[in-house]
This record gives sequence, C-alpha cells and structure tokens, in this order.
Amino acid sequence: MAESRAQVANSLEPWFELSDKVVMVTGASSGLGRGFCLDLAKAGCRIIAAARRIDRLQSLCEEINNRAGSGSSSVANQIQPRAVAVELDVTASGPIIEASVQKAWDAFGRIDALINNAGVRGSVHTPLDLTEDEWNDIIRTNLTGTWLVSKHVCRLMRDAKQGGSVINISSIAGLDRGQLPGSLVYAASKAAVQTMTKSEITQGLMQKDWLKIVASKTVPLRTYGESDPALTSLARYLIHDSSQYVSGNVFIVEAGATLPVECKGQHKNATASLNLKFMESHFIS
Repeated sequence: MAESRAQVANSLEPWFELSDKVVMVTGASSGLGRGFCLDLAKAGCRIIAAARRIDRLQSLCEEINNRAGSGSSSVANQIQPRAVAVELDVTASGPIIEASVQKAWDAFGRIDALINNAGVRGSVHTPLDLTEDEWNDIIRTNLTGTWLVSKHVCRLMRDAKQGGSVINISSIAGLDRGQLPGSLVYAASKAAVQTMTKSEITQGLMQKDWLKIVASKTVPLRTYGESDPALTSLARYLIHDSSQYVSGNVFIVEAGATLPVECKGQHKNATASLNLKFMESHFIS
C-alpha cells in the first residue's frame, strides 16, 4: 500500500523524489532553512547545510545521516554522508564567502541547487530612528550576501559546464502589496533581492552563453514560522529537471495575507488560486 502511494505521488509530482541532487542551503541552522534541509533529504537530495552556527549544523546533519543510514546501507552512508555542514557567514568579505562556497562544492563534487535562505529582519524602528550601522548590517546580510553566494556558486556551475537552480527566499515585506511597519530596511532589502534576480540574474545576463546551461530560478517565499508542504513542495519542483524553463519568477506563498481587502472575502479556493503565483518569466533556450 505504501509503495502504491509513492508510485501515485511520483506520477503526479515527478519532483517527489530528487535522488542524489546536491542542494546547498544557507541559514540552515534553524527555521525554514532547517526545514528545507530535512524535507529535501527525505526526497533523496544530498544536503550542504551552511550557516554560522556550526554546532547546530552538525546536529542537523547527524539527524539526516542517521535517518539515511537506517533506510539504506550504513557503510555507503559513512563513505559519502547524506548531509554535510559548512560554516558560512554571508556578511563576510567576498574572498571568505568564495572559500566557503568552494568547500561546499568540494563536499560532493558539485552543487545542483542553491537555496539562499539566510536573512535577518532587525529591530523595529521608525525610519528616523534607524541607524546607519543597522541599515548596513541588514543590507549586507539579505542582499549582498545573497548576491555573493549566488555569484560564487554559479561560477563553479559555469566552469563545470553543468545546469543548476538558484532559489532566493524573500518576504512579503518586499512586495508592493505587502506591509511590515517599522521594518524599512528589511522591506527594502527583500524588494531588492526580487528586483536583482528578475532583472540581472535572468534578463540582463540572458545573452551570456553559460546561461543557456545554467537556469536560475528566483523564489521569494519567506514567511515567519516553520516550513510547510506548500513551500517545500515548491522548492522540490524548482530543483527538479522539469522546471528548467522556469526562470526569473516570483512565487507568493502566504495564504492570501497580502491580497487586497476586497479579495479576502471570496471563497477559499478562489483565494488560493489568486495568491499562489505571480510570474514574470524569462525563458532560456
């Protein structure tokens, strides 16, 4: 019975299983990042868990590797574990981030997908009380860090002549219709991530030959709380080969929280269909 369920799931969602895809997740030590790692490991991915708190990463990797070992050959799991931890500070300088990315790449010899999940909200301030240091810290983490990690991962993908996916986790605060009072710099940083990816990582670089091989996907999905099937299933799809022509898109998964007031009174199913996707697609031939 369990096997037949899996077969049905695979026929409906071919991305239900992602055997041996190598996925790097930043901000993996807690919250959504940890949730992505656990879910993708269940789907068969090999996980590179990256964050500053290496002790939490090791605990996460042990959990994933123990589960993998109980379901397959423990000897094979010891030779090449299902998950490895890599210390990564996205606020560090470019060369330090590059070294961490290289270490991540070397763990399995490749990276098939990058999930840029690391981010901070910061304290709640009015624009007049916000300090320059806090502005710089949040921009460095949420925007510059996302760019630098993506840059160095995609360079390695390009040099290896392989395909890949980049998934950026953003926030409804970065949407025109989303509001988060007291979080000016957070909202600005998340809006910048969305604009950067749609305009530069996809459209502006489409004429580069290597982008015919490397398909980048941008998925702002961040919400507060733990990950849920709506997020993890979408992430699985974007990692799967069937999504190779999906590029430069913004996927909004927020249960209708930012819909206009007049839309929120409509039937639940209608609301779901309205808020699930907002797309601006750029295709790579």
